[in-house]
Amino acid sequence: MRIDVITAFPNILGLPLSQSIVGRAQKKGIVDIHTVDPRDFTSDNHRTIDEIPYGGGPGMVLKPEPIYSAVDFLLSEISGDPRIIITTPRGQQFDQKAADRFANEENLIFICGHYRGMDERIFELATDEMSIGDFVVTGGEIPAMLMIDAIVRRIPGSLNDFESAERDSFAQSNLLGEPLYTRPEIFREMRVPEILLSGHHQKIEEWRKEQRLELTKTKREELLTIE
Repeated sequence: MRIDVITAFPNILGLPLSQSIVGRAQKKGIVDIHTVDPRDFTSDNHRTIDEIPYGGGPGMVLKPEPIYSAVDFLLSEISGDPRIIITTPRGQQFDQKAADRFANEENLIFICGHYRGMDERIFELATDEMSIGDFVVTGGEIPAMLMIDAIVRRIPGSLNDFESAERDSFAQSNLLGEPLYTRPEIFREMRVPEILLSGHHQKIEEWRKEQRLELTKTKREELLTIE
């Protein structure tokens, strides 16, 4: 998979996307991630990518020309039709199903908003508008990184043990993951459940299923109503 991120602040993504699972996936050649600075597609000496909004008001707005030019450049580099994802609070809620869907694509292009927002005409480029929640952050870079992390870990080969991804919360259903324990068996008078020490794999799996359901009922009951 190839992932391109159009961002006015490419350094924000550099270190996080070079670490851990996403970093290893890149080293393995499973995913190839690039950042594209829209300033490289400007024509003025100041490399201007934002302007004041028509009609007045506070803040600055991302101009359409540099973004369109950046997308045109990427489309010339990519074979096939990529998904073009704009990170925006008005978008569809990103969830595990979206991560799985995007993990099956060959090419993804993320467009990260910043400042007050972006020219409405930029949204015409999008195949998908995605949000990570009903709150505002400084720009689209952090939402893009979160989505990329969730997507990459669902690509076979990214994890040394793909079963780990299959047992993630939301991976197979809308249920949370079961409680996990490791050594020591007793810590500050808190014991590991006896069933996990039994060696009876069928009963352990039944316990885990029960725990996933009970934990979801207790912590995130609304998930049980989602189809």
